[in-house]
Amino acid sequence: MPRPPNSPTDHTLLSLMVCVFAVFLVTGAALPALPLHIHGDLGFGTFAVGLVSGAQFGAALLCRLWSGTVSGRRGPKFAVTTGLAALAGTLYLVSLLALGRPLLSIAILIAGRVLLGGAESFVMIGAQSWFLSLGGGGNVGKMIAWIGTAMFMALALGAPLGSALLVHFGFASIGRATLIGAVGTWLLVVSIPAIHRAPQSRKATGHVLKAVWIPSLAMAFSSVGYGVMTAFGVLLFVEHGAVLYRLRRGADDGTGVLRPIAGPPRGARTAMVFVVIQSVGMALIWLSPYAWLALAGSAMAGFGYALVYSGLGIEAVARAPAEARGLAMGVYTAFIDLALGLLAPLLGLLANGIGLSRIFLVTALLALCTLPIAA
Repeated sequence: MPRPPNSPTDHTLLSLMVCVFAVFLVTGAALPALPLHIHGDLGFGTFAVGLVSGAQFGAALLCRLWSGTVSGRRGPKFAVTTGLAALAGTLYLVSLLALGRPLLSIAILIAGRVLLGGAESFVMIGAQSWFLSLGGGGNVGKMIAWIGTAMFMALALGAPLGSALLVHFGFASIGRATLIGAVGTWLLVVSIPAIHRAPQSRKATGHVLKAVWIPSLAMAFSSVGYGVMTAFGVLLFVEHGAVLYRLRRGADDGTGVLRPIAGPPRGARTAMVFVVIQSVGMALIWLSPYAWLALAGSAMAGFGYALVYSGLGIEAVARAPAEARGLAMGVYTAFIDLALGLLAPLLGLLANGIGLSRIFLVTALLALCTLPIAA
């Protein structure tokens, strides 16, 4: 029997979407600002940019399974509110006090990214578990699509927001926005009624790992391109003398705006189609001599990645027991963090030798490794 419109469940889902949107809006605002701040204000190269970007993913990796277990045992609301307690924006602001000592400043920035990675892990896994519990087993695809739409749309809007804040108010405005966003979102979440948590076996972690590692591995290969786009996209356009921030904005616009139009994905077959679109988009960025063509490529890459994420996410959740869906999403996203946390610094080091543009070709080829695994 369908639930009536404007039911408490509908209000909870809407509040959770707003929560996810707010968290990733301030996360997205930092994406174009950090590389320029590290490169321009602190004077570091691409390896340092990759190291700071990778710190967030490394911290998220360490927290993924923990956050999934916490969400299963203590409830999604506890996981979300725990994540929002980490205020990385404060450390962003503190890092500015050490601008005269670049090594100290970047060390504080890395600590802030570590806090943000842990916070994002708890928020995302808790929200996903909450969505899947409210939606029921028959609406897994729709729930993943909705929460993915909130996340990617926020990243799309966060990039130009962060660009504008950086240009007009400096990097301190990014720290303030991150701090205000965390506090405001926490106030929203505490007002949402908690749900009853399902019992979870202590053996669930090992069982879920065995069940979902194949789609998770496929997603890891696809995600490397996303990590490169967030870490080095702005620097590539600066290097080519083009308009700042358009590459990052184009990638997220393609992800966030086109994602809802496509509707709920249908698993591995969807992922196989859209990983090709993602790879072609990354290759266009590498090949393009024109800003408009690179912009089109970044939109293709972002759109493709969003559908790969949702398609393989459905495969991961379908293989897990109903009471361990949150843990399944934790394992799934942990593989993404593993790929980005390890490869972002290495690709930054590689970029010093082969150039920034060729990194996009490397990630296009890595994304195609998703195809045989999904098949």
